Amino acid sequence: MKYLWSLLCSVSLFGSALANGQNQTDKKTAHDFVFESIDGGELPLSSFRGQTVLVVNTASFCGFTGQYEALQSLWDQYREAGLVVLGVPSNDFGKQEPGSNEEIRQFCTYNYNINFPMTQKVSVRGEQAHPFYQWVSSQVGVQGQVRWNFYKYLIAPDGQLVDWFSSMTPPLSPKIVRALEAQLPHTAPAH
Repeated sequence: MKYLWSLLCSVSLFGSALANGQNQTDKKTAHDFVFESIDGGELPLSSFRGQTVLVVNTASFCGFTGQYEALQSLWDQYREAGLVVLGVPSNDFGKQEPGSNEEIRQFCTYNYNINFPMTQKVSVRGEQAHPFYQWVSSQVGVQGQVRWNFYKYLIAPDGQLVDWFSSMTPPLSPKIVRALEAQLPHTAPAH
């Protein structure tokens, strides 16, 4: 009987510790995650504290690749108001980002004149997903999990995930523009 009581107490403590661990995961913000910059070196999301961040998983050979142009327009129009567009290349969908980090950077610069920050190529889904995308999946549930290239996740200045948009939602759509303008830490420039 003493053994059974001891076992029950251990299981209860383990369950409590597990629940506390899950609560700690739930309390994370985007600022807890670090990518590697496409240009080399760490790219901690905490460096964007106080700014609104639109995180987009990208691919160079996708039907949505043309969205790079609109993402650059958002960056040009709203960066002084506190917006950061962050491109996250991934080869997870249709093998549409097969190049090296250098090839991706060159493609984006040459074809779209991209100068917003980009990360090195990472996985964005499944068990091998970058920890940021694992966190995003835990925040948005099944419906908002990344299902293709050019999913967009809006991060508030405090690091909280506030909205998500599928590949089908163009970056300059009124829905995205309204959502990001509501989060900008500074006055947005006139359209």
